[in-house]
Amino acid sequence: MTVPPRAVTPSLLQVDAIVARLAGHAAIEEVCRFLRDSFPHYRWVGVYRLEGDSLVLDAWNGPSATEHTRIPIAKGVCGRAVRENRSVVVDDVRASPEYLACFLETRSEIVVPIRDGPRVVGEIDIDGNEVSAFDDSDRTFLERLAPKLAGAVVHVAAERATDPGAAGGS
Repeated sequence: MTVPPRAVTPSLLQVDAIVARLAGHAAIEEVCRFLRDSFPHYRWVGVYRLEGDSLVLDAWNGPSATEHTRIPIAKGVCGRAVRENRSVVVDDVRASPEYLACFLETRSEIVVPIRDGPRVVGEIDIDGNEVSAFDDSDRTFLERLAPKLAGAVVHVAAERATDPGAAGGS
């Protein structure tokens, strides 16, 4: 699958509108919904926030919840994206020993770091139900989108630091 070039700019503008209208968890949740609704090959979309040495699921959109609401950065594809500070695309999760299985139908995954300046503060995690569901157009698009979520992720981190019950997953 691919992100059509004609969809990139309107989608990025829509994300700008979402983060201008909503803050923190609500913005992240709405962006997850928008991405899943807009790109049929994005079967599950989640945003994790880096908290110490773990990734914490702040919001998601998909057919069901994942059991992986907290992932140590030493584990999984999500952890590798943080450790290596780069996007990771797995064409076939069944061939990846580091993949943390969430759903039986998941066949591919893309994980893109969200940075506040040079510092990773979170990541976008997307599952696909086909082998090689993601290509360079997805990576490029999500790498342009990720910085737009940095403020919302930092906002949630600040909320959590002052009130641990202030935000949570969807």
